[in-house]
Amino acid sequence: MRFKPEQLSAALKKGLMPVYFISGDEPLQLGEMADAVRKAARTAGFENREIISVETGFEWNQLAFSADSLSIFADKKIIDLRLPTGTPGTDGAKALTAYCQRLPEDTLLLITAGKVASGALKSRWLEALDKAGAVIQVWPLEGQDLIRWLQQRMQQRGLSAETDGLRLLASRIEGNLLAAAQEIEKLYVLYGTGSLSQKQIFDVVADSSRYDVFKLMDSVLSAGVNRIIKILSGLRAEGIAAPVVLWALTREARSLIKIKLALVGGQPRDLVFKNNQIWDKRKQLVSNALHRLSDSDLTGILVLSAQADRQIKGQQPGDAWETLRAICLMFASTQVMADR
Repeated sequence: MRFKPEQLSAALKKGLMPVYFISGDEPLQLGEMADAVRKAARTAGFENREIISVETGFEWNQLAFSADSLSIFADKKIIDLRLPTGTPGTDGAKALTAYCQRLPEDTLLLITAGKVASGALKSRWLEALDKAGAVIQVWPLEGQDLIRWLQQRMQQRGLSAETDGLRLLASRIEGNLLAAAQEIEKLYVLYGTGSLSQKQIFDVVADSSRYDVFKLMDSVLSAGVNRIIKILSGLRAEGIAAPVVLWALTREARSLIKIKLALVGGQPRDLVFKNNQIWDKRKQLVSNALHRLSDSDLTGILVLSAQADRQIKGQQPGDAWETLRAICLMFASTQVMADR
């Protein structure tokens, strides 16, 4: 069954489904919806959770093994499957289809994935997930949808603002909900609950963090190693949230993969760039990166990004910022071993 993101909360109150597939490239919504499913599952007695990350060398028979194995700690368990690329591949498609055809008792499968390509929306494996449970796609918020989200997020903190103030906030965070949540927390800390004026928002909400993150993206595309290290160190020193940097890096990698696939498929370069919103000033940067980075390089970047995500969430030891540094240098085709 297909759900919109805003429908998930009400659906969870009605009862749990055996399978949840949540995909997209907006990390805050993706993470919060997955957290909502986990919370509802724990309330329903799913006390044991097994995390499976689909990375290089992953064997899909592990999913069937996890589904068939009984836990000694609890009768009910969550299989938390992480699929960074948004596609399971041939073996994964077969494994997911087979899982849905023989759903194990007292097991909830939660799959969080990157953005699913439009061509995969009618694939057999996704239709199997749709039939067995819930499929939710997360899209970047724009226009009035973004304004409504900001308004609701502020209300959760006891804050309110006039439309002009919300529009100012929307223009500063440029659709990055992680940055928006961070700025709303800053406003709450400084002003407490109540109504905020446009001037208060203007005085507090900085656009420098987003600007610097975009400068970092230009540096990784141009392979400027010294500049990469300088900007990344500056972002860390300024207290910029690591998830914001990770969001930008993974979005860039997925964009390059999408562009490569379109070019291999024979689409004209100018049309591909236009469809992916690559405008004049970035065309050369993206072209250089496409020429420099192989498919395996970009896959490796996404695998390392999944590691950084686990480190940020405290699910794996290591310094997330060191892993982010390694990701940036992989973009520049400079291999550096991150803490593992």
